[in-house]
Amino acid sequence: MPDTTTLPARPTLSLSPSRAQDFQACPLLYRFRVLDRLPEPPSPAAVRGTLVHAVLEALFDLPPAERTLEAAIDLLAPQWAGLVEQRPELVAMLEGLATRPGPDRQEGRDGQSDEGAWLRGAGDLLEAYFGLEDPSRLEPAARELRVEATLPSGLVLRGFVDRLDVAPTGQVRVVDYKTGRPPGVGYEARAMFQMRFYALVLWRMRGEVPTVLQLMYLATGVVLRYEPDEDDLRAMERKLEALWAAISRAMQLGDWRPSTSALCQWCAHQALCPAWGGTPPPLPALPEDAIGALRAGPGAAPDGDAPRALLTLGD
Repeated sequence: MPDTTTLPARPTLSLSPSRAQDFQACPLLYRFRVLDRLPEPPSPAAVRGTLVHAVLEALFDLPPAERTLEAAIDLLAPQWAGLVEQRPELVAMLEGLATRPGPDRQEGRDGQSDEGAWLRGAGDLLEAYFGLEDPSRLEPAARELRVEATLPSGLVLRGFVDRLDVAPTGQVRVVDYKTGRPPGVGYEARAMFQMRFYALVLWRMRGEVPTVLQLMYLATGVVLRYEPDEDDLRAMERKLEALWAAISRAMQLGDWRPSTSALCQWCAHQALCPAWGGTPPPLPALPEDAIGALRAGPGAAPDGDAPRALLTLGD
């Protein structure tokens, strides 16, 4: 999966699906990630998801007949080595997984090291993927596709789509791989937020509503599908505009309140959260041009001299 922290600065106010979901879950978390840019320790579960995504992307570089489970398993080691080369700290992340509490716990098998057992868990996810579809019969139109569109208000939406399939008839399917658990009954619509975000961006980019949005939960073999229409995407657009208005108000007022939930137990910033007895660091100062842009709305962006964290407030 792409590392959006390496993207160049651009003089615009933008929103990505992950940061939009951060603000909805907890405004203070959004602030910590977007304004304060606080470091977070890598999560073994999240990094394994990144590894599986990288393998599935590389798998489609092979000729169709060679896209087998064995080939996917063989890609694990080189893709993992590539991730470690980029981020050497990932090696230390795996130490002690067999005794770690919570969802990151990884039992060793047959005397394997923590790293070996963790990689085997990634292999299990790849095996589950092959139970859902046959990649030798697919030829994606795009993989890890960067998408970006500007709404009439001037707000820029952007993100990365795992896979885009286009049928000979022109029908478009947007595919996203998930390595976590699927949503419970009644929470499917919330899980589709990211996909509806992408569908809106693709519609604005191409003038055509995607036919199918598909979430593939590899850990359980669950596949969620949704067929959007123009009314649905217009509603999504209004929702994102309202969300950006709320973010802009919080920015102007410096009001970043925590919102507690079950997700708090996985948050890396509990020590700084007032809901858990912590004190946030002082707010970074906003340049006057950024404040003016926020007051005027998304269409009036700050100039290129403002810090990137303030230019891409949704990154």
